[in-house]
Amino acid sequence: MFTCRQHRRQRGAMIVTAALILLFLMGFMGIALDFGHLFVVKAELQTAVDSCALSAARELDGQGTAITRATSAGQTAGNANRVNMQSSTWSGQGQIVAADITFRDASYATTTSPALARYAQCVHTQANINIWLMKAMGAFSGDTAGNPATRSVTARAVATRASAQTACPIPVAAKPKAGGTAPNYGFVPGEWVTLIMAQNAAAGGQIGWANLDGSNSASETEAELNGRCGARVGDTIGTPGVQTSVADVWNQRFGIYKNSGDPSVARPDYTGYAYTSLNWPAQFNAYNGTPGAGAPASAQNFVTKRASFASCADTGTKVKGANSCESITGLSLNSFQKLANPGNVAGGHMQYGLDRRFVTVPVIDGGNHVIDYLCMLMLQPLSIPMTDVQLEFLGNAGATGSPCTTSGLAGGSAGPLVPVLVR
Repeated sequence: MFTCRQHRRQRGAMIVTAALILLFLMGFMGIALDFGHLFVVKAELQTAVDSCALSAARELDGQGTAITRATSAGQTAGNANRVNMQSSTWSGQGQIVAADITFRDASYATTTSPALARYAQCVHTQANINIWLMKAMGAFSGDTAGNPATRSVTARAVATRASAQTACPIPVAAKPKAGGTAPNYGFVPGEWVTLIMAQNAAAGGQIGWANLDGSNSASETEAELNGRCGARVGDTIGTPGVQTSVADVWNQRFGIYKNSGDPSVARPDYTGYAYTSLNWPAQFNAYNGTPGAGAPASAQNFVTKRASFASCADTGTKVKGANSCESITGLSLNSFQKLANPGNVAGGHMQYGLDRRFVTVPVIDGGNHVIDYLCMLMLQPLSIPMTDVQLEFLGNAGATGSPCTTSGLAGGSAGPLVPVLVR
């Protein structure tokens, strides 16, 4: 009798012990799940604020609209990421807002001056992240205050612009003018330079199509115009000749599309307003100058049109006809039918705009080797049939005040500027 009772007690003790061990193991599993959850959310949030800071820093060119553009670009890029277990809505806990983006000057003091801003900082806190173990413990013990069911994580990133080892220039090349040397190679800031379409027809001081990988492939030209990176000083460029197939990707930077085009995918610049001799008779300094005698009343420089998110048709959305992109520029855009919407209320240029018309252009020597990069402004869309196109020279791409910022590998001592994380 005594032996049976002893065995029953031992069996009961084993059940209790097993239950305690199981509870202990479940606790460890809960801790692992909770900390794993927090780690994943933290990593996702860090990626988002990194994107925010890099995109914001890209816009810090010292111009009057730099902070406005940087804030918009930072929010757009940061919120394009998924946070809280890849939630596109960040689990409804709020995404990056303008107040999360601040700016610092060269001495790292807080500033709101577009002319002084050198660093962009993005900080965001993701609230109400579920902590399952704490929730279970709170429910079990009744102490929900001491065992909160949610936690918050915060991520921070700081970025600036620095010289690059590699860059993402557009596939055209500039030849120095006769006797022209660095940094401007004979060009004058504000000068309009003609883009020659014919293969090998570019004379000194003019520019023409140039594949950065050294090939003559039209598909490579299009890929490079879409942002293929990796160009270095010393690379040998190709000369593919006339490139009618690149009109789509060139014109989308102006917010000009065929029927299938969409500014949310093929993102435009902040403005599509274009410049030709018809609306800018001076043919000089369309960037921030004056149009010259005989210009229409609506003609304003690029900085002004960009601040108002103007379309190629200014305040309109028509490609053809009266008050259209064609009537303003005098260009023929046969197969293009759509413009990104202008204005700052649900406008395509404001909502989806990026810095897409300030471009870096390789400078080449007599052997078609890249020796430097220029900063230029895309003035006009490509017409159909193709005609000569002009870009405006804005200075060397590596200058501190250059509005050109490309993508690429940071760490060079000269060359085009790229956004780079510093914290």
